[in-house]
Amino acid sequence: MIMLHFGRTGIFIAAWVLALMTILAPHRALSQAATVTAVVHGHVRDASGRPMANATVLLKRGTFEQTHAEPTETRHTDSEGRYRFEELRAGTYTLRAEMAGYVDAIVTPVNVIQNETTKVDLVLTLTKSTESQGASPKTPATGTPEQAPQFFDEPQFTVAGVTQATNSGGHGSDIVLRTTEALARATVSLSKESAGDSRAATSAAAEASLRDALARDPENFDANRQLGKLLVVSGKAAEGVPYLERASRLNPGDDDNSYELALAYADAGNPDRARTQARNLLLRRQEAQKDKADLHHLLGRIEERLGNPLEAVREYQRAAELDPSEPDLFDWGTQLLTHRALEPATAVFTKGNRLFPKSVRMLVALGVTWYARGSCDQATQYLVSASDLDPGNATPYLFLGKMQTVETALPEASVDRLGRFARLQPDSALANYYYAVGLWKQPGNQPSGSADSDTERSARVESLLLKAVHLDPKLGAAYLQLGILYSQRADFSRAISAYEQAIEVSPKEVSPQLDETLEEAHYRLAQAYQRTGDKIKAKEQLQLHDELAKKTKEDRERGRREIQEFVISLQNQNSVSQPQP
Repeated sequence: MIMLHFGRTGIFIAAWVLALMTILAPHRALSQAATVTAVVHGHVRDASGRPMANATVLLKRGTFEQTHAEPTETRHTDSEGRYRFEELRAGTYTLRAEMAGYVDAIVTPVNVIQNETTKVDLVLTLTKSTESQGASPKTPATGTPEQAPQFFDEPQFTVAGVTQATNSGGHGSDIVLRTTEALARATVSLSKESAGDSRAATSAAAEASLRDALARDPENFDANRQLGKLLVVSGKAAEGVPYLERASRLNPGDDDNSYELALAYADAGNPDRARTQARNLLLRRQEAQKDKADLHHLLGRIEERLGNPLEAVREYQRAAELDPSEPDLFDWGTQLLTHRALEPATAVFTKGNRLFPKSVRMLVALGVTWYARGSCDQATQYLVSASDLDPGNATPYLFLGKMQTVETALPEASVDRLGRFARLQPDSALANYYYAVGLWKQPGNQPSGSADSDTERSARVESLLLKAVHLDPKLGAAYLQLGILYSQRADFSRAISAYEQAIEVSPKEVSPQLDETLEEAHYRLAQAYQRTGDKIKAKEQLQLHDELAKKTKEDRERGRREIQEFVISLQNQNSVSQPQP
């Protein structure tokens, strides 16, 4: 037992300090409560969805690379794979889950908002060496080992396997696969943004001036080159080719003209000549030790059009290594995503997000890649972050909306952002439609057992859907959802009318890009006829559904067979240091 002895003065000072602490304590608690109130929680699971007990979860304000940032907080998951961080300040964080033998799961940015709870689920996948040899190297979930991989060294590809894209599972899994394919195609289309932004507006006056100069002097190198380049930029590549060819004959050693001629061949639909032209220029540049990223990026586009995905990936990677620009990293990642090399794609997009944190499309691509990997929660997190980064940009909302159409339960954050989309763009048919679907799939937001709440929600959903079809009378998916809503109310007359309208406005041409609206509308119309006792019409609609389903399945399988999947691994992963952002 420790005895403390104070004199009279000491007793007075101790009493004064104790009183002061008593006075200040409530104010300190109130101050902390005002700034330290947010919560981040979630689950850690493996690739099959099983909870990972005793996994290490780390949370850091900023990024783990920032040594000046605040200390890292650490938690360990319980037997159900749950973790929880409390009393956090608002801000941007990085979250990481670790476990021996598994690839680290990293989510960034995690936007923590004061007085709100943020849920983030993480997925750990086995490392390649663990699967094959039982080893457990420590690598991040993006497929990029902490000591490697290389984004700025010579490409070191090996093809670990080549398979054909297949459709496994039943109807539900096929819808998810079809949605994943649609999202991947939409992600690839975002690569056109940078090209469009970089092109100068066509000037009719400049074209006329150059043509006049060539009429006076047909052998003018600069005039031929400038007119050819202008036509290519204006979307008239075939017209531009003869002028660039003439400029090449006049000055065969001009690298800029040689590049523009290769680009013209590619845009004019002649990839074989484009590849020959580009490779000859590449050899010339390499001999002069003037290798540049733009040529490798062009070669990637050319190889992609020629149906050589592995060569395309090699070229896109080389372009990113020479110049890790946002377009080069994005196009490299989309090529991997398209051919379902999902772990390398995650690595590339994660690197792109780290280098270009203000790139909305990089966050969107990360979301799509994680969705393709089976993690809807992480996909939603990235798409929500993308929408928060630029609330006026429609792209993240459209991806969120498309993804939610096949999910049975939607995170509250997803529905909240779709509501913001509808408020920001009230005249967008898709904004109203996607928000309606989100509200319809969120019964958990209503008080349990409250009929009034359900009625109000149903009326709100109907209002949004009616507005959507008013804004776009050919939006078949909105008519389909109206039919579903009316069927839930047992109003089969209006449901039948809505389903028939969905069938009437939906495209009839079968293709891999055709969504499931037409197919599902026939099926649900058959159900509605069955409920009204019209068995003949029900049988007719079921037959139409079966015929359409067979055609769409055959066409989709044909399209999938044309896309070879390949798995890319990086050699000598532990022999080099991690590149710094």
